[in-house]
Amino acid sequence: MQKPELKKNWQTTPEAFRNLLKWLDGEVDSDGQEYLEMRNKLVLYFDRKNCLSPDDLADETLHRVARRLEEEGKIESETPGRYCYITARFVFMEYLRSTEKTSVSLDEMPKYLQEKYLKSNTQTNEKELKEKRLECLEHCTKKLKPDQQKMILEYYFGEEKIKIDNRRKMAKKLGITVNALSIRACRIREKLEFCVGNCVKED
Repeated sequence: MQKPELKKNWQTTPEAFRNLLKWLDGEVDSDGQEYLEMRNKLVLYFDRKNCLSPDDLADETLHRVARRLEEEGKIESETPGRYCYITARFVFMEYLRSTEKTSVSLDEMPKYLQEKYLKSNTQTNEKELKEKRLECLEHCTKKLKPDQQKMILEYYFGEEKIKIDNRRKMAKKLGITVNALSIRACRIREKLEFCVGNCVKED
């Protein structure tokens, strides 16, 4: 599982961590509860963004806030919560840039896996790469658990209204919300994209 490239040129010292706790607490000592609540909120924030490593990204966000506090002594431009979310957005944008390098489009996944892809005789680099990606996609899909294979195929089946209605039926059958179904599907898709990205690089 790919992780974002984190900045490691500065370490959070015990003193910097205490300053972070104090800053998050404001005038009241919460014995670290404010820190834990803020970290949980950040984990949920990155999880809603369908990131592969929400815990790591939450830690990186707080790491950068602690570094800013040590460099400037205080942060008064924003409230602690708001400043943490502002920092989190920058961390998220960096995460997106790092994952774009290995991400591949899976828009053709259902058709290919259900009908199979017929190789083109045209030997252009673009078509060869497309063939390789689709071959890798089939290989990576077979590595998923049977229930995950079934879910991802059904999730992307159909067009427009058919697809929407189908997803509603899937969510109802599983006893979850459509949003929760979307998150599950996105996580499976990210696993596939990462696997396909590595597979394509192997040649």
